Amino acid sequence: MTMSMVGPGLTTTRYNRKQKPSKSKKLAKAQSDHEGWLKSMGVGKTKAQNTNKIPDYSTNDTVKLSNKVAGHGSAKERNVYSGERQLLGIATMHKSNMVPIFADKKDDAKDIASMRR
Repeated sequence: MTMSMVGPGLTTTRYNRKQKPSKSKKLAKAQSDHEGWLKSMGVGKTKAQNTNKIPDYSTNDTVKLSNKVAGHGSAKERNVYSGERQLLGIATMHKSNMVPIFADKKDDAKDIASMRR
């Protein structure tokens, strides 16, 4: 197996040999002063507060609730064939559009038949 086939995770270089440089006294004092200022402002590294409290959703018995459910509106008016006109049939126009053909308008049937497809 050659090194060109090995992924980047396998390496002979050690990255942790060098020790991290220690902080200077001046830097350590500045950081501690800054942490103190953050703490006084209510921000920073403080003890974790319990922020995951479950709120109290209990209701008082004095609140009146309604058990009525609102309706969804009036019923839609239906299209019903009344029988006043004689229906000859249903013609199919372009793109499968169905059109009724009535006896009093026979010209509609001729127009639909002569339409281009």
